[in-house]
Amino acid sequence: MNLLNTLSFILKHPLNLNHKWAALRRYFYWQIGSRLLPGAVAVRFVNDSRLLVSPGMTGATGNIYTGLHEFEDMSFVLHFLRKNDVFVDIGANVGTYTVLAAAVVGAKTLSIEPIPRTFSHLMDNINLNNIHDIVEAYNIGVGRKNEILKFTTALDTINHVVSDDIGGGAINMPVNSLDNIVGEFEPVLIKIDVEGWETEVIAGAERILSNQSLLAVIMELNGSGKQYGYDELALHNLMVDYGFKSFSYLPFNRLLVPLEEKNTQSGNTLYIRDIESVIERVKTASAFLINGQQL
Repeated sequence: MNLLNTLSFILKHPLNLNHKWAALRRYFYWQIGSRLLPGAVAVRFVNDSRLLVSPGMTGATGNIYTGLHEFEDMSFVLHFLRKNDVFVDIGANVGTYTVLAAAVVGAKTLSIEPIPRTFSHLMDNINLNNIHDIVEAYNIGVGRKNEILKFTTALDTINHVVSDDIGGGAINMPVNSLDNIVGEFEPVLIKIDVEGWETEVIAGAERILSNQSLLAVIMELNGSGKQYGYDELALHNLMVDYGFKSFSYLPFNRLLVPLEEKNTQSGNTLYIRDIESVIERVKTASAFLINGQQL
């Protein structure tokens, strides 16, 4: 993302619309400070949680600029989850969603990240927030079966499964099905961000998706599946067959808006079943403090 696109994203972000100068200050302070004192910095996140952020972590630094980088989806996690719920974070990256679920809400979290270097950053954020007792972290990939697959390692938030060692940076990592990894846990919410590999994740999650205790799935559907020959419409229809419907979320109003297909205004789509239970959850959730604002 170039400078103009970054600044446009910051200024148009819903949490910054009435606080644009404060947002710009955070941006320029980070740009200057991270050059003067390079390395990881622990920054304030939501409520009393913190994130350990290094220059170049595009998703994590987005939270510095905006409060919640993926506003609708992160807000939904905060408003939907309750303490002692089970949340599964697939493609956890450095642990932003894991921190929201476990450190802020107190939900039991299964955090899954296949890239070893990124996994070490995830563990740093688990340690920083002292959430070892409610987070189980797995340095593994997720797919339809137990196997070894090759992953890129140098693409920050968009590392993904590949068939060949492109540029010498790919590594072999173990992969297992979500049904096997989750075991006897019964998640109420799953987030899937695997850069086009979502069809494979869903193929290995038949038992979990059939369990009526699972009320919601946040899944990245941004066209990346095409690189593997997967059809996102077929994946959407499969979620419908499991009893889910697609929605968008309006955090300020805590409203869920039904959609006819995947969310075309966002890279992620929110799938929900038992909509009345979910509405009750988001309506009655406590407010959270983000950059001095309550949400």
